[in-house]
Amino acid sequence: MILISGCLVGLDCRYDGTSEKDEQVLESLKSTPLVPVCPEQLGGLSTPRARAEIVGGDGHDVLARRARVLDETGRDVTISFIKGAAETLKLTQLLGIKEAYLKGKSPSCGSGTIWRRGQLVQGDGVCTALLSKNGIRITCV
Repeated sequence: MILISGCLVGLDCRYDGTSEKDEQVLESLKSTPLVPVCPEQLGGLSTPRARAEIVGGDGHDVLARRARVLDETGRDVTISFIKGAAETLKLTQLLGIKEAYLKGKSPSCGSGTIWRRGQLVQGDGVCTALLSKNGIRITCV
């Protein structure tokens, strides 16, 4: 069983109410049971929602309370991102999931790079940081 970003399987859960369905990934995982999630929705954010980014670090810094997640209106959504990551981790633990395919560049699911002020910068999203800290193998798509 593999955890996968809901937007990658075609769920319209991205901030702008669309998906990023990835047929190549789905084809490569067709014989594996998939558990689609959207950490931002699990954290209580609506779809669509204002675009958000991590300010002052990356997801590891958010978890350590050294950085925040702000949406484009200036609203602090840090607690929602942390809650969504925690709920996603809880799901992996309940189901014994050890691997996740997550949407790259996202403030939740990005691995290695995330968007900040319209540019890609090094860092992990909040959910990726929490999952990897807890031994979940992350593949970023």
